[in-house]
This record gives sequence, C-alpha cells and structure tokens, in this order.
Amino acid sequence: MAFRKHQREEKQIDATVEALIQRVTDVKNSISSFIAKLESEYETISWPSVLDNFALLSGQISSLNRLLKNEKTSVLRNHVLIPLVLAVDRDTELEKLTERRVLFFNHEVVPNYLRTKCEPAAEEKLHTYLTRANSIGPDPLQKQINTMNKVSASMCEMIKSHRESTENESNQKSQLQQTSSPTDTATLIAAVTAGKNLRSLRRPESAGPPTGSMQPQQSQMGQGMADQRQTHNPPGYYHPGYNYRGAPNIQMNKAPSNIKTTIKSGTTYHPYNR
Repeated sequence: MAFRKHQREEKQIDATVEALIQRVTDVKNSISSFIAKLESEYETISWPSVLDNFALLSGQISSLNRLLKNEKTSVLRNHVLIPLVLAVDRDTELEKLTERRVLFFNHEVVPNYLRTKCEPAAEEKLHTYLTRANSIGPDPLQKQINTMNKVSASMCEMIKSHRESTENESNQKSQLQQTSSPTDTATLIAAVTAGKNLRSLRRPESAGPPTGSMQPQQSQMGQGMADQRQTHNPPGYYHPGYNYRGAPNIQMNKAPSNIKTTIKSGTTYHPYNR
C-alpha cells in the first residue's frame, strides 16, 4: 500500500510540474511577443492593443495561481528539493531544459535558483516600501497621480511638437531648388587641383620687348647724358641747375614766416664782480 501511494504521489507531482511548465511557457511566450511588438511596431501600436496584451498576461498569471491553489494539485511546499550533485562543468541537458538560461549547476547558481525566501536586505526594502505606500492617504495619492498625468501629457505634447517641426524642416529642405551644379563644381575642382582644361597664353613674336627690358637702356642713357655734361663743361664750371655730380638740383620753396623775432644782446655775468 505504501509503495502504491508513493507511486500515485509521484505521478501527481509529475502532472503538476508538467501543468506548471505549460502555464509558465504560455506566460513566457506572451511576454516575448509583446516585447517584440513594442520593438517593431512602436510607431503604429495603439494603446488599446497594449491593454489587450496586459489583459492576456494578467489572465495567464491568474490561471497559474489558480493551478497552484487547486486542491487536486499536489502541495509542492511539502516536498524538499535537494541538489545531489554540483558540477563546475557545463551541463548540456540543463542548458536544453532551461533554453540556454542556465548553463552550469554549481555553487554560484544553486543559492539563487533554489532560494525559498528573499534576502534580508531585500525584505527590509520591500517592507519599507509597503509601509510608505500604506501611510499615504487617498487624497494625496490622487493629487500625485493627477500631477504625474499632467507632466506626462505635457512631455508628450513637447515630443509631438518637436517631431512635427523636425518633419516640416526636413520637408522644406527637400523641396528647395538646387542652386549649384555638380558638374561645374567637379570641373572647377579639377582645374584648381590638376590644371585640367586650362590653356597657356603665349606672347606673339611681333610684339616688342617687355616693359622691364627698357629700364636698363633708360638708365644707361641717363648716365651717358651726365657724363657728356661733365666732359663738355670746363673744370670748375658750375651749372646753376645741376649739382657737382651732374644731377639736377631740386629747389624747395620755403613759405614766408609771419613770426617776428627780436634779437637782444645779452650781458655777460661774471661770478666775481670787480
């Protein structure tokens, strides 16, 4: 009798575990699909659709809780789960069962996955938050909710207006007429950098010598005239229009001064009067 009872309990535990795995898998798939929808359809998703997904998740979690509270379900808390073997190596079977979430069953993983109670620090924080939430009355809580809704609405309006202005600016920039030619720009760049399509201008042979070549001849002619004046004039002759070197004198006319000066003879002063 005891053996049959033990077998019946084992079958009941297996059925309960399979049902729990099925419910948890449904919840996991719903959460994954909802996250994928938020990432891919964040521009077109509507608020009623989000509420429908939340309602689906809430219903699945409620079904999981009802399964755990059912009288026919084996009371799992009466059974103790003890890890018999801990391995540092990678467990492929565990990796397959957990969908690559748990790769090792070692001393670091077991306390986190087989914990039945929260850590003391986490329990203290949770107790503090619950006490603070229960201490707030309904009226202050409603005021905080209204304030939060106003802030959220204003932020949504700011984001929406900024988005519209950005879209309008982009549309205006796309509608502007083009004021430059890419072909002409490329031609100018090639001409400046590589000298492409530029022609060199050559001076015709019939033209006279350049302007710079006349300067030495003019200087030689001026020197010859000065030498000629020096050779034809006798020694000691001075021309009023030229200086002693033969160069023309340039006279500067002085402006008449209107200041009258009076010169007085100064008396000498001797320190020893006789």
